[in-house]
Amino acid sequence: MGGTVRKTWLIVIIAVGVCFSFLALLVIGTYSAAASLLGGGGAVGLAPGAVPAAYQPLVERYGTMCPAISPPLLAAQLYTESGWNPNARSGVGAEGIAQFMPDTWATHGIDANGDGKPDVWDPADAIPSAAAYDCQLAQDVKGVPGDNTDNMLAAYNAGAYAVIAAQGIPAYAETRDYVKSIRTLAQSFSAPVGRVPPTQQAAGAIEFAQSKLGTPYLWGGTGTAADNGRFDCSGLTQAAYHSVGIELPRVANDQWNAGPHPGRDELLPGDLVFFATDLTDPRSIHHVGIYVGGGYMIDAPHTGASIRFDPIDVPDYIGATRVTQAGAQALPSPSASH
Repeated sequence: MGGTVRKTWLIVIIAVGVCFSFLALLVIGTYSAAASLLGGGGAVGLAPGAVPAAYQPLVERYGTMCPAISPPLLAAQLYTESGWNPNARSGVGAEGIAQFMPDTWATHGIDANGDGKPDVWDPADAIPSAAAYDCQLAQDVKGVPGDNTDNMLAAYNAGAYAVIAAQGIPAYAETRDYVKSIRTLAQSFSAPVGRVPPTQQAAGAIEFAQSKLGTPYLWGGTGTAADNGRFDCSGLTQAAYHSVGIELPRVANDQWNAGPHPGRDELLPGDLVFFATDLTDPRSIHHVGIYVGGGYMIDAPHTGASIRFDPIDVPDYIGATRVTQAGAQALPSPSASH
């Protein structure tokens, strides 16, 4: 009898120890299980190369923390907040890769890596904390009519109280734009399901680029009169899509998330094709061109060369983007923290 009691207490002690381990991660395991059972956001995978390799395991793991989020949605938030910069600090005091305000971090920061300290500057803590905060907000607004993920994103921007008071997304332009942008940008981080549809503007972008064949390269060139109509690589792609009404960012690695990422065997004329020094990190993109078919692109290669046709199947090819109007509009404005 006494042995049975001792065994029973041993089981209880072990169970309590396990329980405290889970509490330290703020029910991360519970949320993950719920996402799997309910077929929520975790069913949506990341596009290859869309997230820097150093952060991909964290985004994939914690992006399934609850049904309201997914890895692509979490990636879209992190990219929007900091451009994957773990040392980012905003003008209003937001800190780290997830841009937590100090007061919010004090309440919602998690010691997810178990080193004894919730560290806003450590992505191993900040990324799980961002996911947990999303899930808490989703819980806070679960009784509000409408889509729970949309309401969660609105709460992230405007506060749960504003969403509850409005019984949906508040009529703030900033909040509505934030929800739309994150939802759209998440598609750029998602693994394409089936064929990615072509864009209507692609042919016009190619026509513009073809009209510039033979133009000498100019580093920093955007085709202005001051540049004598010359371009660098991203200046050419920016101008080509500007000619059809789509405004792309100035820098090549900022153009990467302007739409979904088709595979190499799914490329269509008009897709942007990118090249990087580190094929696991889209932040290392150093060159971009416009695909024209047959394994070739039009690009502005480098100083001393002219805009020309070049093959895309080279060792530093990282992938492609099918530019969409909504995707380009959803991109965050470039900042020093990026």
